[in-house]
Amino acid sequence: MKRILTLFVPALSLYGCSHNAPMATVDYVDIDRFMGDWYVVANIPTFLEEGAHNAVESYARNDDGTIATTFTFRAGGFDGKLKQYNPTGYVKDDKTNALWGMQFIWPIKADYRIVYLDNEYSKTIIGREARDYVWVMARDPQLSDDEYLEIVEFIGSIGYDTSKVNRVPHDWPDDIEKRTGENEPS
Repeated sequence: MKRILTLFVPALSLYGCSHNAPMATVDYVDIDRFMGDWYVVANIPTFLEEGAHNAVESYARNDDGTIATTFTFRAGGFDGKLKQYNPTGYVKDDKTNALWGMQFIWPIKADYRIVYLDNEYSKTIIGREARDYVWVMARDPQLSDDEYLEIVEFIGSIGYDTSKVNRVPHDWPDDIEKRTGENEPS
């Protein structure tokens, strides 16, 4: 028994040092104001997003209350192949509307937390309790250096390793067809 305690106590103390506090969401999200296009301006990318350029996440509310999501980007460069994913968002907390499950594959709903949202609904940060991925999104594809640094500082304050945060390259021509993928060659 003494040997088990000798191993267990140090392990427990290490767990306490590395475990983050629960990740808080914003107090309230007006779902209708949140809908629409958001440029992904920075992230800790998933394997699908590595090398993404001109990344855009678009939301639309379905009649059943779920959120139709369209995530598009150019793979590997501004002229790269257009990639599109269509997960479905499920609002899990009706009081705040800030805690969602994002379903790419049934039945798994990935943790999706709106942890920052400015009053104008022009900038937001989506986090995960595991602090493995994060997405900084804005209604405009560029943030000033000061805005970016403030956001990275906030991301660090909620327990993320900020050395993993990357800016997503954006370069938008005036031709909207390039962004939406309309008339995209097959």
